[in-house]
Amino acid sequence: MVDLGNPYSIKQGLEEMRKRLDGGPLHALINNAGVSPKGQDGARLGAVDTDLDLWRHVFQVDFFAPIMLARGLVEELKRGNASIVNVTSIAGSRVHPFAGAAYATSKSALAALTREMSADFGPLGIRVNAIAPGEIDTAIVSPGTEKLANTLPLRRLGNPAEVADTIYFLCSKRSSYVSGAEIHIDGGEHI
Repeated sequence: MVDLGNPYSIKQGLEEMRKRLDGGPLHALINNAGVSPKGQDGARLGAVDTDLDLWRHVFQVDFFAPIMLARGLVEELKRGNASIVNVTSIAGSRVHPFAGAAYATSKSALAALTREMSADFGPLGIRVNAIAPGEIDTAIVSPGTEKLANTLPLRRLGNPAEVADTIYFLCSKRSSYVSGAEIHIDGGEHI
């Protein structure tokens, strides 16, 4: 197990992954981890009331871990003509009623990093894209999300399969000329 909040653990995890791959290719890397801390009673943590150590932890998991993993596995990704998919969030492009400031800015930074990675990894034969989920019906949905869903153009929560299908598409040959994109999976919430 790799603790993405701990750079040393990531380094050890990379060594183990390279050992298991044994010089073989890696065809996809999905950076799906994220930390969205809450305040008392699930309250949104803003820019003023979020402890700096918490900011650092959120950025380590949500932003630094994806680039550490991609750089650490670059040779295996090259051999696999791989696809990297970074999972950002609707919160990365707007103030969200439940996601805090640290989470939102880390996901916004990850969207920018996706574009930069696309430019830098593309010449190596590696495509880099992002998906930006909105309100998805999972076990970690914040209270009140159902009401928010009623305001979306599609008037419903998304389901995990809709997210997985998009990730699968971005990892398949069907998207072989897609790189540097951020696909919103949010029922129109971003408009």
